Amino acid sequence: MKIKIVMKVHMNSDKHRTKALKVAAGTKGVNSVGIEGDQRDKLVVTGDGLDAVKLANSLRNKVGPTHLISLAEIRAN
Repeated sequence: MKIKIVMKVHMNSDKHRTKALKVAAGTKGVNSVGIEGDQRDKLVVTGDGLDAVKLANSLRNKVGPTHLISLAEIRAN
C-alpha cells in the first residue's frame, strides 16, 4: 500500500530543511521526500507501509514542531 503524507514542519532555515529531509529519508519504507508550500514548510513523503505517527514524532524530536496535514493512499491504475 503506497501512502502520501503531507506534514507542516517548523523549518526556519536551510539547515532545518536539510535535517528534516534526512530524517524523513532515513525512515523505513520511504520512496521519496520533498518540500512544498509558499514558505517551504510542508514536507511531502511517499512510500510503502509508512507509519505517519512514528515519522511525525521523529521529526518533532529532531527538527521541531510538526503537524500532520494529510494522509492519503496512492492507487495505481
